Amino acid sequence: AEDGAMRTAWQGKAGRSPLQALYESDQFEQSSLQAVHQQRRELLSNVCNRYTRKRRLLRPDDLRHLVVDDTHGLLYCYVPKVACTNWKRVMMVLTGQGKYRDPLEIPANEAHVSSNLHTLSEYSIPEINHRLRSYLKFIFVREPFERLVSAYRNKFTRSYNTAFHKRYGTKIIRRHRQEPSDRALERGDDVRFEEFVYYLLDPRTQREEPFNEHWERVHSLCHPCIVHYDVVGKYETLAEDANYILQLVGADTSVKFPSSSKTTRTTDDMTAQFFQDISPFYQRRLFNLYKMDYLLFNYSIPSYLRIR
Repeated sequence: AEDGAMRTAWQGKAGRSPLQALYESDQFEQSSLQAVHQQRRELLSNVCNRYTRKRRLLRPDDLRHLVVDDTHGLLYCYVPKVACTNWKRVMMVLTGQGKYRDPLEIPANEAHVSSNLHTLSEYSIPEINHRLRSYLKFIFVREPFERLVSAYRNKFTRSYNTAFHKRYGTKIIRRHRQEPSDRALERGDDVRFEEFVYYLLDPRTQREEPFNEHWERVHSLCHPCIVHYDVVGKYETLAEDANYILQLVGADTSVKFPSSSKTTRTTDDMTAQFFQDISPFYQRRLFNLYKMDYLLFNYSIPSYLRIR
């Protein structure tokens, strides 16, 4: 009974999404921001209808990236390299029953401790279905190659990421560098971007194991053609989209999404520099690998690519 009451509170009349119920209440006046989000949802839906022949069923394993906030009726699919540390911090504040007040007081490494947040895969099938039906679902996306270069810079050019150097760097160098030195084979800490691209495009890579979440495609992490997201936030409009979501779920006004102060963040110009040394042949193949993310989230082909 409680379940039913909760769903009715969220869904209003039968079959309406949480967002529609909120739209139709006096709480929100039609705004330009709403129109933007409506357009993003429509485009996503159109692309899904066009490119996905058969809708498959979700498996619990597909739901490991969906973070649950039962207090505010919220589901967030986190995508690494798209402000996910700050979103996890905010989710810890929202779900923490007052334990945390300020997202920025939470250390970054603590935000990534899996036991600090619940994911949808931990729930029973009826509980999963209830939450998918009645919670507000959101995702944040970013220009795919900018996200890819950001992942490369973070995981392969920072000296402290030794776990990634050992786990992936040594394998990449062994397979994709001619005559590597013994030191490079042992440490894996000097992977070139070009070698990283070869690794991504090597058919053996995905045969052996799924991509690491930092370079996996968003559509493979969050399944936006099966899970109907109410809000598609973008890294490019992070602050306003984040505030919009917090407002939609009636979060306490003291909860603020941290503003970014990073000066090292990967930009379009920086991404273009990384692609200078990649041949048009490999540029095209890499674009095809990430093409669905470009289409689903309305990003145009980068002007620096030589694939026209």
